[in-house]
Amino acid sequence: MRIRVQAEPFDAGRELERLHEDAPGVGAVASFLGVVRDENDERSVGSMFLEHYPGMTERAIERIVRDARSRWPLSAVTVIHRIGALSPGDPIVLVAAASSHRGDAFQACEFIMDFLKTKAPFWKKESTPAGERWVGARGSDLDALGRW
Repeated sequence: MRIRVQAEPFDAGRELERLHEDAPGVGAVASFLGVVRDENDERSVGSMFLEHYPGMTERAIERIVRDARSRWPLSAVTVIHRIGALSPGDPIVLVAAASSHRGDAFQACEFIMDFLKTKAPFWKKESTPAGERWVGARGSDLDALGRW
């Protein structure tokens, strides 16, 4: 399990290579790469700033990953989430899971991402032409938890 919360950019391709190196015999590696949108709720987004609670955030992500590992046979998991100032198009989060079968890897990625969006202590502030605003979880994000 590799979990990082960081301000620095990451190389998604290299991170997937590292995940596969951690679990060389697997049959599937699935991933999700989230990027900062240039529009949200029909408002142009100029930039985003992410805050977190150091230590608490990493522990919350570890719990989410442990829960995923209890549901699916995962050989390796990587979660990287950025903090600080970000611009549209910047990678913000990478979730990747390695397993013997693609279905388990896909489901684990989706599960981890759904819980990251709603349960991990991150706070997002967008800068728009109308000013800055804090962005919370959407109703659809909360609804996604119901299927798990």
